Amino acid sequence: MKAILIGILSSIFFAVTFILNRSMELSGGSWLWSSSLRYIFMVPFLMVIVMLRGNLRPLIKEMIARPSIWLFWSFVGFGLFYAPITYAAASGPGWLVAATWQLTIIAGIFITPLFFDEKGKRNPLPIKSLFFSLLIFIGVMILQWENAEGGISLQLFLTGMLPVVIAAFAYPLGNRKMMMHYSGKLDTFQRVLGMTIASLPLWFILSIVASIKVGPPSSDQLVQTFIVAISSGVIATLLFFFSTELVKDDGRKLAAVEATQSTQVLFVILGEMLVLSSPAPSLIALTGVVCIVIGMTLHSMKGKKGTGNELKPIMLGEKKDQRSI
Repeated sequence: MKAILIGILSSIFFAVTFILNRSMELSGGSWLWSSSLRYIFMVPFLMVIVMLRGNLRPLIKEMIARPSIWLFWSFVGFGLFYAPITYAAASGPGWLVAATWQLTIIAGIFITPLFFDEKGKRNPLPIKSLFFSLLIFIGVMILQWENAEGGISLQLFLTGMLPVVIAAFAYPLGNRKMMMHYSGKLDTFQRVLGMTIASLPLWFILSIVASIKVGPPSSDQLVQTFIVAISSGVIATLLFFFSTELVKDDGRKLAAVEATQSTQVLFVILGEMLVLSSPAPSLIALTGVVCIVIGMTLHSMKGKKGTGNELKPIMLGEKKDQRSI
């Protein structure tokens, strides 16, 4: 129960990302600044955490030894994840983006065959899990249909759905790849700090583009982005990994903790109603939310039972000691 409560608490802090990204967009802030400033602000806090744990030197050594690995997969796992998420915030309410983001559980299923286990055997597509994934997909479609007032326009698809779909695939792919390369070598905090540092070139480029297009960020956007960096990038991440650490040896309990992240949608709905005075979702939209929450919970409870090879996957066509990307 303790791990479940901590997992739910982490969802509350994760929800801040979607609420404040929408707030910044409504107040005229550019998504370019919203995405880039978050990771720039995260660096010093993560640096302090890793330094206090005495793990900074091993991280620097690994990054210098294999820079291409860090640059490429950090771009995929962080860059192609958060930039599209903030861009999508311009097209609709944060709860809609948060709900669509739950497609990442489906993405995790479909990229499974791209990896091999330690014995060199390709991981099979978990067919049984597709039923729960279909429930999630139906819920997302209900939300998008409701948002489009009876139809999904090309503009909504390109600005509100496609970016989140890209992010949903990029996040698990990039992070699984880094876990594969450094499982047993670096801990979670080292990997997160390393990927944040390696993704800085992208965020600096977006900052330059933002400066040219819209000028410097407003003081309000600086404050809100700083809050997002602390709340989601540091506090929520620490809480979530702590909760999973408590139950790491019990597959069923671990699945239950991971399922708590589906509550993000509910917290974002409540947060936008309180902070942004957004109207309550319609009955149809709430039906979509319920489908997503049920699908996430059932999928997590079923999909993780009896698994063990996913923790150390081998990418398609790659040997365990391969040094290239």
